[in-house]
Amino acid sequence: MTLVVIASENPVKIDATRQGFASMYPETAFEFEGISVASGVSDQPLSRDETLQGALNRANNAKVTVPDADYVVGIEGGLEEIDGRFEVFAWVVVLHKDTIGRAQTGIFHLPDEVAQLIHDGQELGHADDIVFGQHNSKQQNGSIGLLTDNALTRTSYYVSAVIMALIPFKKPQFTWL
Repeated sequence: MTLVVIASENPVKIDATRQGFASMYPETAFEFEGISVASGVSDQPLSRDETLQGALNRANNAKVTVPDADYVVGIEGGLEEIDGRFEVFAWVVVLHKDTIGRAQTGIFHLPDEVAQLIHDGQELGHADDIVFGQHNSKQQNGSIGLLTDNALTRTSYYVSAVIMALIPFKKPQFTWL
């Protein structure tokens, strides 16, 4: 059995990782384990670089915590203010042996009502809960689900990035820096 450790206990991140690996390796039997590790960045990363660093830190911390894992996955959601609007995205980092795969989700923008709460110091999940009258939405459908009426959920939003982060492992005949 191939062990995949997800650097989070968030069921959304675990399920997205499970779906991504199943899509890329349908013939492989995996065991998935979510663990809580530090991201080493702000609770609400506010730049592309800080968000990527959080995903990398999570993956590296998971690798140290569970050294016998075959793969470790770090997923970090973040925001960056561009031209007065918050862009929302996540980074996915996958480590396997000496290879690293990483990919970013698509980007979408937040409504002003949510953005103002973030400017006031709220984390995105808390701001969403306030504006949309939800509870713990970041472990459910997230901003993307709330804004698309679940045409995309937080899980489905992450799946394609997990798949893209697995490309270096699926195509080992190429050089991946």
